[in-house]
Amino acid sequence: MSRADRTAERASRLSWHREHELPAGTVLPSVLAAAAGLVAMWPYTSVIEPGTWSFAVLAVIVVTALTGMSVRTLMRRRAAWVRDLATIGVQILVAVGTVVLLVAGDTAVFGVIPTDATVFTFQTLAAAAWEEVAFGAAPIAASPGLEAVMGIGFAVVAILLDQLVAQRGAILAILLTGVVGSVPMIVTLGGVNIVWFVMLGILILVLLRYTAAQDSESPRRTSTAVAAGVGVAALVATVIVAPVLPVSASLAGTGVGVTVDASLRLGDDLRQPNPVEVLTVATTADTAPYLRLTTLSDFDGRVWEPDRGDLQSQSDGFGPEEWTDDIDTTDQNTSIRVIRMSSSWLPVPYPATSVQGAPSSWRVSPENRTLASRSADAVGNDYTVRSVEVSPTLEQIRALPAAEPVVDPDAEPVDLPEVIGVTAAEVTADATNDYDRLIALQSWFRSQFEYSLDTPVDEGFDGTGADAVAQFLEVKSGYCIHFAGAFALMAESLDMDVRIVVGYLPGALTDNTRGAEAVYSVSSDQLHSWPEVLFPGIGWVPFEPTASLGVPTAFAAGSTTGGSSGGSTPTAPSATPSATSTSGPDIEREDAGDNASSNAELRRLDPTPVMLVTIGVLVLLLLPALIRLSVGAARRGRARRGDAAAAWEELRATVQDLGLPLSDAETPRMRGDDLIRDNGVDAGAMRLLVDAIERASYARPSDDSSDDLASPLGDVIAGLRRSVDGRTRVVALLLPRSLFVSRRADATLTT
Repeated sequence: MSRADRTAERASRLSWHREHELPAGTVLPSVLAAAAGLVAMWPYTSVIEPGTWSFAVLAVIVVTALTGMSVRTLMRRRAAWVRDLATIGVQILVAVGTVVLLVAGDTAVFGVIPTDATVFTFQTLAAAAWEEVAFGAAPIAASPGLEAVMGIGFAVVAILLDQLVAQRGAILAILLTGVVGSVPMIVTLGGVNIVWFVMLGILILVLLRYTAAQDSESPRRTSTAVAAGVGVAALVATVIVAPVLPVSASLAGTGVGVTVDASLRLGDDLRQPNPVEVLTVATTADTAPYLRLTTLSDFDGRVWEPDRGDLQSQSDGFGPEEWTDDIDTTDQNTSIRVIRMSSSWLPVPYPATSVQGAPSSWRVSPENRTLASRSADAVGNDYTVRSVEVSPTLEQIRALPAAEPVVDPDAEPVDLPEVIGVTAAEVTADATNDYDRLIALQSWFRSQFEYSLDTPVDEGFDGTGADAVAQFLEVKSGYCIHFAGAFALMAESLDMDVRIVVGYLPGALTDNTRGAEAVYSVSSDQLHSWPEVLFPGIGWVPFEPTASLGVPTAFAAGSTTGGSSGGSTPTAPSATPSATSTSGPDIEREDAGDNASSNAELRRLDPTPVMLVTIGVLVLLLLPALIRLSVGAARRGRARRGDAAAAWEELRATVQDLGLPLSDAETPRMRGDDLIRDNGVDAGAMRLLVDAIERASYARPSDDSSDDLASPLGDVIAGLRRSVDGRTRVVALLLPRSLFVSRRADATLTT
């Protein structure tokens, strides 16, 4: 062969390899982008307490990565700009669906397609998150608002990182990761996160190494417009989006509690100024009722545990009446709109009898006539509750003894400090019935004690345990939870069935109206707690021992007008709810310290999350195999129509998957001979494939090359699989190397 002929043949081979060059790796870029997203997320775990927000962010990052690798693999034969734009579009749709499903799935079509209700929910959650960030102190309590904002924010970050790594924009990807991850440390003036810097350093080395390897292999032919657009978007996210991601912007440590759960936790959040409006109440009554969220009945000596009653649908009602027919009652309607309060409970007056406007995901707890949900959040709900005002006369309630405490025979007895029982006996010594004993306790607390948010800290106690109550009785200064806890333990020492209620004070009257109803505004600092005692034939009667706050309970002799702090009985004729701020439990959705067990209220074991996680893990593990099988099926389909390049690509990918020796310096004929000799593949089938690829590479284009190549391809691949052991075949199926290795399909050949 002359030099000219050899040169022409080499050029022909180079042309064939350029035409059949595979796009850059489809799996590894997405994996690296997901790793970058996790590195960017890491510092936020130190400024936001553990909660569902971290799962939402993790889900968005993983789903974005899986979507990127799937779309790029399925469209690997398309033009680069088409593949890139399709990937971005699908990632946006999937990310939006994921966030909607996790945050507000009950408001969306099929759980993923947003509706007007979904948009409103996200607007409300965003406003709540902004309040928490603007006034909160790190670490901020996890809440649905933060879950929504963090999910959306990191969806943007994850998509940008995925595109940047795929476009080999390592520098911009590193810049975006570094800036987003450093925001928590910069804004909170926190210490240097050494672990994060080590993770970032490793990521930088890996990204630069990957980009260098890809660039040295072959330049990526892609859309300049797509690359430029992704770069600009990354810079915008770095400069604008990153600084507004939820971290504590308050260096002074001020904050406001708008996330409520069932634990009675105390701390700095109970002493925060800057209250915000959390809900509005509309009613035709003279005053707004107290609103309850839930009740706590079990005391183990350190904490009060929330009641764990069964839940039932709203259509089943709120349970049987607790009052007898001789007790006067008045029907009331109360419309409630939750603005910024995040909770698994809806605030309701007591005793509620029905509700309208609340989604079916909210279920009734007949034990304490409350509304709770295992999946929904209170924020954004607007509903109307029908309740009754139970109004016994003074003679009626004095004639009834309080119910005795329910003792669990399996529970360990609680040893209370002696001062609690002794003081209760002294204060109630002159009373002749249970109701008068409770009124004596209420009056004693309101007249002899001082309301203070600071004294508990100064005196070194900050809780509702027995020892804290004993100290509270000594210093005679504290806030609502101390009053409620002390009253409850003293009433229990007098053999009365008592529990603590978590809820809100009635709020302040506004100039607004809702039809004929007056509107009251309830602020975050009116989160409150109070005790109530069970009187058979009347129900649970609330009391207000907290000094200077609320309306003390008082019934009039021979009259149906009396007073109540909790709304189950009418308020005193001349009394109005105090607008003085009070503090209550700032309770969070995640386990924390001694209150971890109480955090499980209304979150019973549900096999659905476990099953979904298991399915998700299995899909994740099988995804490479599914992608590889899909790609292989597509190639076989083209091979069946005589596409020699597709048949050869599948053969080469199979060789890679099985870990067999592969040299880019071999011609198709040389490679075929090696496979026949070393792996025992069918010689006839191998010759058919070699002849077909040589004709496609070197012969003039012809319409006659339409032989079915799927059959010989299948014979050769079957022979290759038989030549390796079972473990290799399994690894090749589950972790196909051809998806992870970005190489040319038969690179430059030599003559």
